[in-house]
Amino acid sequence: MMNEENLLKFKPSIFIIPTLFVVAIWFIYWIEIKFGFNFNKFGVFPRSFKGFRGVFCTHFIHSNTNHLFNNSIPLFVLLSSLFYFYKDVAYKVLFIGAFFTGFLTWLIARESYHIGASGIVYLVFSFVFFSGVIRKHFRLVALSLIIIFSYGSMIWYVLPIKEGMSWEGHLSGFLVGSVLTIIYRKKGIVKQEHQFTQTEFDTYFDENGNFNPPKFLEKESTEKELE
Repeated sequence: MMNEENLLKFKPSIFIIPTLFVVAIWFIYWIEIKFGFNFNKFGVFPRSFKGFRGVFCTHFIHSNTNHLFNNSIPLFVLLSSLFYFYKDVAYKVLFIGAFFTGFLTWLIARESYHIGASGIVYLVFSFVFFSGVIRKHFRLVALSLIIIFSYGSMIWYVLPIKEGMSWEGHLSGFLVGSVLTIIYRKKGIVKQEHQFTQTEFDTYFDENGNFNPPKFLEKESTEKELE
């Protein structure tokens, strides 16, 4: 296991995947606008064989620029946090989590096309927040508090409170992120338990905690008292 210093060493490469992801969703949307395509049909359509392709495609498809803007900033921020603080499991969380988020949406959602990267946003939000709480490492707890302060209001959108929004996709991402938190809880930075190191002085006590120094120490102590 890498030590904490290496795990928290800053590298510009942590921004590569977040940047590529955001650029990709904007590029795909640009292609739609430029050539008059509509990729919505490639989103998740629950419980249909054809709609299963959306499990892989849904995260890259958006309905309009407002949809894109709402996902782009939290997507970049949360993915950057994931790749900096949890770099040893970041790819697993992203790719495995993305698949199961889409798959769970395919299983439980209403019969409609479900699109957007918000499932990934909720996936990473859930993983980063709960990982900090479970691991109890002060840096990760601080990150969790920042995340909940910045994006805590998102939690309401795992419920059906807004028309036209795939709350099922949000809920799927949130649940999958929570499960991955438990699976990978011992990977990467974890709170180190204090290890007791026995010193020579500790050997002067018996199993009941009574001071019982070696005889040569008692002899030295008696000689000093006689002096």
